[in-house]
Amino acid sequence: MNSMVFFRIAFILVFLITGASHLTAAENVEVVIHGLEGEVLENVESALSVPEGMIREGRVNEPWLEYFRDGAEEKIRKAMEPYGYYNPVVNVIPEKSGGKYSLVIRVSPGKPVRITERKVSITGPGAGEKSLTGLASDFPLRKGDILLHRKYEDGKGLLKAAAQDLGYLDADFQVSRILVSKEESSASIELIFETGPRYRFGQIRFEGSPEYSERFLRRHLTFRKGDVFSQSKLGETQLHLLNSRRFNSALMTPEKDEAEDLLVPVLITLKAAPPKRFRAGIGYSTDTGSRLSAKYTDLNVYGDRGHEFSGILTLSERLQGLGVGYIIPGSKDIDNLTAFRLNVQNEELDTYDNKLLSFEASRTRSFRKGRLGTVFAKVQHEESTIAPESVTSFFVMPGLRFSQLIYDDLVRPTKGFRFAIEMRGTSKYLISDMNLLQVLAQGNLLFPLPGRLSVFTRVQTAMSFQDEPLSELPASLRFFAGGDRSVRGYKYQSLGPEDKSGEVTGGKHLIEGSIEIERALSDDWGIAVFYDAGNAFNSLSDIKLYQGAGLGLRYNTVIGAIRLDVARQIGVENPKFRIHFSAGFQL
Repeated sequence: MNSMVFFRIAFILVFLITGASHLTAAENVEVVIHGLEGEVLENVESALSVPEGMIREGRVNEPWLEYFRDGAEEKIRKAMEPYGYYNPVVNVIPEKSGGKYSLVIRVSPGKPVRITERKVSITGPGAGEKSLTGLASDFPLRKGDILLHRKYEDGKGLLKAAAQDLGYLDADFQVSRILVSKEESSASIELIFETGPRYRFGQIRFEGSPEYSERFLRRHLTFRKGDVFSQSKLGETQLHLLNSRRFNSALMTPEKDEAEDLLVPVLITLKAAPPKRFRAGIGYSTDTGSRLSAKYTDLNVYGDRGHEFSGILTLSERLQGLGVGYIIPGSKDIDNLTAFRLNVQNEELDTYDNKLLSFEASRTRSFRKGRLGTVFAKVQHEESTIAPESVTSFFVMPGLRFSQLIYDDLVRPTKGFRFAIEMRGTSKYLISDMNLLQVLAQGNLLFPLPGRLSVFTRVQTAMSFQDEPLSELPASLRFFAGGDRSVRGYKYQSLGPEDKSGEVTGGKHLIEGSIEIERALSDDWGIAVFYDAGNAFNSLSDIKLYQGAGLGLRYNTVIGAIRLDVARQIGVENPKFRIHFSAGFQL
């Protein structure tokens, strides 16, 4: 063996020996806690986290460890007090085995401190406010409760937030005191809440968005000068501005220091988004099949008044269409507007083929929160082939719509409801091809249940009154059932009255409903069970309800839930399964 080989072998052996000794010399510190559980244990563990600097180059700094051990008992006591434990018995036992140091801590929590006296009073000009007195009487901590500091702070926070939302911006606690007797394991709470004077909204100024007129911007406001100051109103206004899609940011700044005569000026600083946008998309649903779409939008067509133009082209297996719309905003609020819409559409289904050209003008205004009323007039030319029959029709159709929508969130709601009713009709006196009156109504309700469950129910009905036979009615004014948002388990628009050869011809009337129970698995995922029933019909004597039930998978996204359902037909010979896929909440 030459000297060079020997040197290399020796070097490797020395490296392995010194490396191994370094590894065995590595030391650590472990903290083991007995006698606690739940949130109390988590808080104590957090308080006793080992400092990073205690171990350097694999060795424990023993003087630092000694200091850490001596302070452990006090840290434990402080960490347990927020949960009502003021008299714990703590034993800290240091242990060492090889290179491992352990602090074994045994804790006996003792008797928790309970509330024996509670006084919560409100003084000042707002002392008579029912919402404040209600919060005071329902303060989270009552006599007999364990003294939980989080509940104490939460109760104070609720009072202060409620007062400020009522315009009492100077509201604060003159007295905020907890007296604890460790010997008796008791505590008394005393709170005196002074509301101070009530403020109102003052001058409202907009900055940073000269692209839009002040008149247009003010339609987004949920408050006016002189209204009681409210943080929630500021939040609603900010949401209206951002949801208009015209602004990248909207900063609401109440200038309380500038208030005169209790009127608070508000500065709204905006940053405009590009008004012209183009978006292409690809998608799929079991109702329409594969889908391509292209949409162009201009949110500020005419000067600085916020007029909106949109055009959308849709190409799918069963539906092709082009829609063009123009919206003129009203000055009252965001729900007041005048709209015009032109629609060209070709639909090819197993049930019917339909070509449609329509133009609609409408005027919408709001009535209280969430309520909308619309008056409209529609001119429509249509060519339909339904079963073996073809019908060409022309209508001038005026109508009325009324709706109310109250959901806590329009993308991912947890509770709320919507209902809508529409009445539309035409007459030969309006140069239409027939006399017709239709009434349509629909509603849905969403509410939560314990155990991360929620229930969604839906019902829809429609009735037609006409002189001419059904064969004179085009496809868009007949009713069909079946599909992703109708009776699952059946094809889209495949249910309704049939002719002698068994071909579905649609009906004058419609009734359908659904109930769905969803269980959340996480923030984004959920599973559901559902039951649907419904059909179209021509008279009450020949109603036959088709039924479907099944299981569904839900995945929540920024555009709403993606829904995958497997449905089975009920009450028919040779029932079939059908998969349904759709996206978005069913508003």
